[in-house]
Amino acid sequence: MIMLLIASIFIIGPSDWLGDAGKKMYHSYFADFAIPFGYYFLLILMEDQLELLQNWYVKASAVFILCTTSEILQYFGIYALASVFDPVDILVYALGAGAAALADRKIFTRVFGFWK
Repeated sequence: MIMLLIASIFIIGPSDWLGDAGKKMYHSYFADFAIPFGYYFLLILMEDQLELLQNWYVKASAVFILCTTSEILQYFGIYALASVFDPVDILVYALGAGAAALADRKIFTRVFGFWK
């Protein structure tokens, strides 16, 4: 469901009503926030099979390391997720992974009775 929401925002996108500065921010950094956020919740699907993934900080760290490695590889001309190196992306990756962990541990556990 979360991945569907992220994909919908990518497709529909609020960039038409954001103005020029907002449009640039959206196109530059939304994916850098949304991708680690989505990856975190994909790892939740695997935590029953991999005991290591049951801790929120392991999931958040794994996602951050994966995305940051991709960004560093871009600096060296090896392209995985994107094709332009931007060091600010690393900060946004941390924010995305952190927001996912926060949603997982503080919001979803209160809203959904089945969430552990």
